[in-house]
Amino acid sequence: MKILVIGGGGREHAIVHALARKPGVEQLWCAPGNAGIGKEAECVAIEADNLRALFNFARDNKVDLTVVGPESPLVDGIVDHFRAGGLAIVGPTRTAARLEGSKSFAKQFMHKYGIPTARYDVIPNLQKGAYQLTHWNGRSVVKADGLAAGKGVKVCQNQAEAKDFLYQLMEKELFGAAGSTVVIEECLDGEEATVMAFCDGKTLVPMPASQDHKRLQDGDEGPNTGGMGAFAPAPLITSKLESEIEKTIFQPFLKGLAEEHFDYRGIIYFGLMITPQGPKVLEFNVRFGDPETQVVLPLLDSSLADVLTAVVQQKLSEVKVRWKKQHALCVVMASGGYPGAYEKGETIHGLSAASSPSVTVYHAGTQVHGKDIVTAGGRVLGVTALGTSLESARDEAYRSVSHISFADMIFRKDIGSRAIPVQGRAG
Repeated sequence: MKILVIGGGGREHAIVHALARKPGVEQLWCAPGNAGIGKEAECVAIEADNLRALFNFARDNKVDLTVVGPESPLVDGIVDHFRAGGLAIVGPTRTAARLEGSKSFAKQFMHKYGIPTARYDVIPNLQKGAYQLTHWNGRSVVKADGLAAGKGVKVCQNQAEAKDFLYQLMEKELFGAAGSTVVIEECLDGEEATVMAFCDGKTLVPMPASQDHKRLQDGDEGPNTGGMGAFAPAPLITSKLESEIEKTIFQPFLKGLAEEHFDYRGIIYFGLMITPQGPKVLEFNVRFGDPETQVVLPLLDSSLADVLTAVVQQKLSEVKVRWKKQHALCVVMASGGYPGAYEKGETIHGLSAASSPSVTVYHAGTQVHGKDIVTAGGRVLGVTALGTSLESARDEAYRSVSHISFADMIFRKDIGSRAIPVQGRAG
């Protein structure tokens, strides 16, 4: 089987690693890949947004299956392009990908099919927004409607703060066209969690629940990032909650796909808030999360290639997806200055010493420079450990982190700590 993975971050390294370690995959490419991916797959110098070049490569090399990592190619319609040319690809069509590409579209979908979510308003322009904000007292969440690399969201403490962020999005065009429409919603109380799932449009198979750490600094302080670490399974999601999520979120989601005639053969990411009133959906993502993938796929005990093939062929109900009875924890190591400006080209030391049978070092922002591997992004590495408990996975991950060094590196020292006291809580 010949497989192409699109993307070049930690998420894509986790996908490549899961595919490479299973039999039956004879050729594995990644476009554009990174230094770590290059040790497990052949890297191809094509950027993830070059849809035509990616299609031509897949066609010319008789690729059997393409797996898309980032959201932008999906929102831009790469699945439609590949399928029109007779190529198998994992992901939703452009229409269905609007569930991530437009927050207003996603909220309207949730509302239409009774999926629990926060109260919201769609703001079409700044003038109407000023009036609509008068109905929002206290805390609110203001979101750019389109893709903004996870940065177009702000929790606002009052109307003045919401109005200022609205002005930055719509007048100053802080995130370009992504902020031409804005969504404002109530700020929910509770704890966040993520459930990703394989979905072939008819059947939905959930992966172990995970939690990530979005803030830069220990204690959930500092600016938001793309994620500084994650762990799975999340003890927060008990068996009772799993049943509730199945009934109130998964089933209505599948009903919505069917009634809207969405061709959805890929990964669906449910960003959840576990509130006192029950689980509510914060957002949909139409692909694997990052860094959630780095802790979920290591727990997969089935062949990822087989599962994804079943997704594309709409035969997911015929596949038994098995998971290891273990825990996984990932610590992200980032460049100094991230999520703002940062230096590149810093030599990374200790990678060999950090790896072990229970630890995988996933590369995110790295590249080869001569004989060295150097930094090439904000988030540089994701050190993921498996263990029989969350505590043992955490301890093993941080032991490996201690072997790695590069100039001005930063990482959180408290990944998973808030979940360990509730380990083993009854469902």
